[in-house]
Amino acid sequence: MNIDTPVTQATDVLASFGSEYPTRILVIKGDPVTAGSIAGYLDRYGFRVRTTSNLQDGLRGLAARGPDLVILHLCRAEGLETLRAIRSQSDVPVITITQDDELDRVLSLELGADDCITAPVGLRELVARVRAVLRRRLVAWPGPGGGPDRDRGRVRFGGWVLDRRLRSLTDPAGSPVSLSKGEYALLVAFIDAPQRPLSRVQLLQATRLHEDIFDRSIDVQVLRLRRKLEADRGAPRLIKTERGVGYVFTASVEHLS
Repeated sequence: MNIDTPVTQATDVLASFGSEYPTRILVIKGDPVTAGSIAGYLDRYGFRVRTTSNLQDGLRGLAARGPDLVILHLCRAEGLETLRAIRSQSDVPVITITQDDELDRVLSLELGADDCITAPVGLRELVARVRAVLRRRLVAWPGPGGGPDRDRGRVRFGGWVLDRRLRSLTDPAGSPVSLSKGEYALLVAFIDAPQRPLSRVQLLQATRLHEDIFDRSIDVQVLRLRRKLEADRGAPRLIKTERGVGYVFTASVEHLS
């Protein structure tokens, strides 16, 4: 059986709209051949990838473009210093690529890398690890005022109140509003990352509605959630479309208890 068949069959679908709301990935350092193969493969899965072979350019790109994830090729001390510099200015998820050197792997994780892969890189494994890191980071995103008890507390946004203990939502008038499982998961993902543009890929991973990143269920769930939250569905104010990125939850979130 050819295990690459599902990937081959999905390529045309992914290319057709996977880049509409792409997750932005910055690949730093690495030889051009390896970086190019990584970029080309991730592009097939709907990610927008930028590569740089210069560490300083990579740091400048991090500051200027705010990628959703960084893939960093470690080059001994220089690469570790770059990882240290990234962590000093950003909590962006970082996956490091090392040679078969246990010390480099240990040091990269201790310096704040979210995952570490040994070269040569298995591209299908890399995609799986990218998805897993993004999913973990977004689910764990505390948002302003967040903390260890945020999953069990109440939050207020724009007059609405969501009780995460009871999984209940009340509108500004105090009336209960029912949410489906998917709508609730999507609202929680937005509340945990307020005023932050989120791609369709990130929302799929946060809600875990489907594992296929080319599925359009997020668009449907956003539409349904808007119908319940927005006074004017034609001009949404709470959940806005961020052109070229995805969606952004614009309301300030206040954690009540």
